[in-house]
Amino acid sequence: MEKTHLYEFDTPPERRGTTSMKWEKYKGRDVIPLWVADMDFRSPPAVVKALQQHVADGVFGYTIPPPELNEVVITMLKTRYGWSVKPEWLVWLPGLVCGLNVACHAVGEAGDDVVTTVPVYPPFLSAPGYSRRNLIQVPLKEKNNRWQFDFDRFENAITDKTRLFILCNPYNPVGRVLSRQELTTLAAICHQHGIVICSDEIHCDLILDPDKNHIPTATLDSETAARTITLMAPSKTFNLPGLGCAFAVIGEKKLRQQFKNAMAGIVPMVNALGYTAARAAFEECAEWHQALLRYLRGNRDLVRQAVNRMPDLSMASVEATYLAWIDMRAIDLKDPAIFFERAGVGLQDGIEFGGPGFVRLNFGCSRGLLEKALQRMTAALEKYLKST
Repeated sequence: MEKTHLYEFDTPPERRGTTSMKWEKYKGRDVIPLWVADMDFRSPPAVVKALQQHVADGVFGYTIPPPELNEVVITMLKTRYGWSVKPEWLVWLPGLVCGLNVACHAVGEAGDDVVTTVPVYPPFLSAPGYSRRNLIQVPLKEKNNRWQFDFDRFENAITDKTRLFILCNPYNPVGRVLSRQELTTLAAICHQHGIVICSDEIHCDLILDPDKNHIPTATLDSETAARTITLMAPSKTFNLPGLGCAFAVIGEKKLRQQFKNAMAGIVPMVNALGYTAARAAFEECAEWHQALLRYLRGNRDLVRQAVNRMPDLSMASVEATYLAWIDMRAIDLKDPAIFFERAGVGLQDGIEFGGPGFVRLNFGCSRGLLEKALQRMTAALEKYLKST
């Protein structure tokens, strides 16, 4: 039974004037914000109810990870992926970006190399420097708007000082669900060179193509599991980024201790409301989650159709996430993001991801707002091309 309408995805709350980072960026301007990965939808009713009950209790003291939440996560990982995780493998964090930075501090030493592929989520590019590591960027290869790994180029970029590979799985911004073969090849290269993998899997529950499945990197084999730090969070799927709650799964004891040592004295505990929201999200929101995926698929298809009609634009197929990666290289524009911002649509500049000539569009918004933004983009592009 279709129940998408029950969750009011078409009528999200007004976010102007609410100190929303996404909306305040263009405060006082007629610009539709489709940039940062923050959906406009209300969080699931079960999450809201759990938070209301917590607030009503009036106790907000220091909170350790609830054992019940650990069990919910362990059951979820086993049910979805056949992944048997022990409670002590879970390390709770006040955000996934924090986990990326901790991983860079934990693996290797100052002056060592960290490798990642580009284009990629911007914190992948900044975290190594904050840890006094050297960043190695390896471009993906792209053909007909399908992005893939260049395994030879990846392995050739590895140096004798490379200690860590940061992987995006599913892949933001290019929207890929990585195959078992791709993951196995990457893991084999890392194993051969003694490299730890930090696998950002925050978008694992946002698989839009029904024929594809997320494969956690650490589930490939025991060797890969022993050298993988997996990062997950409910924040993207259930629209909870402001509550700051994520976790790492680290099965190997020595690596887990290195990670914890890097956190010591720097990384704060997760706030009490973050734990409450995470448990409700993972335990009670399956129906809302399926309704969200149906709505996002509709928005994804709308973006794809609109971009296909726009002269000289193309986009990668969005297999996962709610983020479209749009190729504007065929048009002679110095700054594509500024071009569309002047037309009233705020997109994220591809240069921030290591992908100049591209823009990233967040379609996690009401369909009416998305249609308005796409109309503005089409009109601006047609006007520009007529004038050149």
